[in-house]
Amino acid sequence: MKYLLVLAVLWVAIWLWRKNRREEMREAQREQAAARAQRPPAAPAAPQAMLRCAHCGLHLPASDAIGGPGDAVYCSAAHRQAAERG
Repeated sequence: MKYLLVLAVLWVAIWLWRKNRREEMREAQREQAAARAQRPPAAPAAPQAMLRCAHCGLHLPASDAIGGPGDAVYCSAAHRQAAERG
């Protein structure tokens, strides 16, 4: 009989602990949802101009382009050197 009483007390303790954990998790989820709702959505980045490599014709963003002689732009230093040689 003692073992049944110990088992019942242990079962109730575990049940209460799990119930409190579930309530904590639900509260944390509510707080996260409220924080997401209050945050304004991030503005999309402005589009970049695309340039064409004078050597191979690859299109790439202007920020990645490598300038060459005149108004020519290249996708890599190797293409710039190849254009200067020939």
